[in-house]
This record gives sequence, structure tokens and C-alpha cells, in this order.
Amino acid sequence: MNSVKQGGLMDRGHTTPIHQQDHPNNSQLTCEKPLEQSSGYLSPDDWQEVLAASVERRAPDLQGYGSVFAPLCMAQKQFVIGQLGQSVDGRIATVTGDSNYVSCSEALIHLHRLRALCDAVVVGVGTAVADNPQLTVRHVSGRHPARIVIDPYGRMPRDSTLLQDTNARRIVITRTDAHARYPDGVECFQLQPNAKGRLSCAEIRHALREFRCILVEGGAWTLSRFIELKMIDRLHLMIAPLIIGSGPRGLQLPAIDYLAQAIRPDVTWHPLGVDMLADLSLNN
Repeated sequence: MNSVKQGGLMDRGHTTPIHQQDHPNNSQLTCEKPLEQSSGYLSPDDWQEVLAASVERRAPDLQGYGSVFAPLCMAQKQFVIGQLGQSVDGRIATVTGDSNYVSCSEALIHLHRLRALCDAVVVGVGTAVADNPQLTVRHVSGRHPARIVIDPYGRMPRDSTLLQDTNARRIVITRTDAHARYPDGVECFQLQPNAKGRLSCAEIRHALREFRCILVEGGAWTLSRFIELKMIDRLHLMIAPLIIGSGPRGLQLPAIDYLAQAIRPDVTWHPLGVDMLADLSLNN
């Protein structure tokens, strides 16, 4: 491992040596690059600048990777960002559901940065049941967001980590005709289903109007529905150098007949460890 990467990991609290297998191309592939421009690294001071910019609602005084947080920091009205990690062939898991981990460790740190900058993080009940996530901020400094589960039919287990952890607000969004019971302290927002029996993404966003910045973290089906209905302002798509070949796909939108109908967002690209981060503006 080159000295720049090793120093960056130590700054983040990683002290266990990582042994890299010798390879004739390693010296070429691990050449030292300017730290602030590579691998999605932010120094502790740079991250504090991002957090301060978010409070002051201004762009952080950073270039390169650090600039991807500017839209969140500057948002004056409700702003919804989505994130998704996938393989280069657009898969998020194998056919057996194995997804640990498609994205690299730097991508995980990036996700925790998004959580720290957002007032609320949203997941669908499928992800909540399958992964039992905490949805807290652990890999960087910052406050925990409110944690929100879209659970139309009351499938969320009462003993799930997310509902039991009292470190931040816990909200379940469900249908008006659902009769699930949740632990004490869990807020329940009940919405009327639409003609298709689904909870409207527009109604969900409206129900969460008290939150300025919202992260739709998953799963892929929930994120796809928000994008389909133009309820996502920005998307951070993390693409891993991995070919899975089969298994569940990432974004799944209604079929189109012509490329003229395709979504063509403005995009900037940033290295994120071995992954690439596509920062996509969807509200233009």
C-alpha cells in the first residue's frame, strides 16, 4: 500500500496493517496522487468545513471530490438525494442475494457522510427487513438523521434495530388501513394509498416537509420509484469495478421506446477508492 493511502487510513482510525499481494503492476497502479483529489479522501479539517457549510447553507470551500456535497449544503428548500452502489454491469447482488460488499470501503464512508448531512434517511421496508440497518452515522463525525421506513402493510418487525435504537427519531410511513403496532416512541405517518394501492412518492415527500435534506438510501426498487416520479433532485451512483453477470439490477424504470425519452442528467465523475462516483443532477 502506498504511503499516501496508508496515512489516510490511519487518519480515519484504521490501525490494522493491510498486506497487499505483490503484483508486477502494483508499482504503476499505486502511484501516489494528490491526496485531496483522489480516492474520495477528505481530511478531518475538510470534513469539518463541509459540516460547517451545511449549517451555514453555503458551498464548502473545497475542490474535487469535496465539491459533491455543495448542493446538500446550499439547499434552501426541501432537497432529496438518492444513493445506490452497483457493479459495472448494473447489478446490486448475486442471484442468492449476496451483496456484502459490492461497493468499496470509501463508498461506505461516503454514504455515512451523506447521512450526516441529511436531516432524514429513508428506506423501503424490504431493505429494512432484509438488512436490519441502523441508518446511523458511525464512520464519520456528524449527527444522526431521523430514520424513516416506508412500510405500507406493517411488515416491519417490532424488534428491529432501527425501531429499537432511540438515538434519533424513528418514523414509519404506512397506509391508513394498516394496523401494525410499533414500539413506544416510534412515530407513525399514515397516508391514503393511491388508485394502484401504493403510497405516493409525492405524498411521502410532502409528509416529510419538515425535513430540509432527505436521503433515499434504498432499496433499489424504492429509489427507482422516486426517480420515476421525479421526486429525486440528485443521485449519487457508486459504480464498482465488478462484473456480477446476473442477479437483481439497480435502477429499474418503465420501458421506453426511443432514446429521446431517456433521462439525460448532468453528471460529474469522482474517484471513490476503486469505485467511481457519478454525481447526477436530476432536477434540471
